Amino acid sequence: MRGGLSLAGLALAVSTAPAAAQFDVTDNPSVLSLPTTLRATVRVPVTPPPEGPADTLADLYPRLAACWRAPADLGASAITLRFALRRDGSLQGTPRITFTRVPPRRRDALAAETLSSLARCTPARLTAGLGGAVAGRPIALRFVYPGPIQGDRP
Repeated sequence: MRGGLSLAGLALAVSTAPAAAQFDVTDNPSVLSLPTTLRATVRVPVTPPPEGPADTLADLYPRLAACWRAPADLGASAITLRFALRRDGSLQGTPRITFTRVPPRRRDALAAETLSSLARCTPARLTAGLGGAVAGRPIALRFVYPGPIQGDRP
């Protein structure tokens, strides 16, 4: 043994030292409350949604897509919009386009229409339960437009 600890002493020192990766929930409660992105794909245009507030995510997504309209001369395309809602269904923060599949010459028109449609459809009418469940959580909503010819998918 040279300069300090024997192998047995090193093993004892390692086994009694707390592991760096261990923590108590009360030490770092934010680890358990990280928002999980809610994801959905909606084929647009959507028929008018039913009346009344949305009570489930399956009710919410088509309601948010119901205001979407195809820009002129748009072929098959897809676009993903990321945003968050408050408990009352209003937008929280600034929505962002995170993905597009469209010819470059049509990208700006598609992005503008998608952002405008979200503005037209919000605040969304939500039940208190759904409002509490989605408040502040990121939502990634993908709009898929098959084009003027049905069956033509991006």
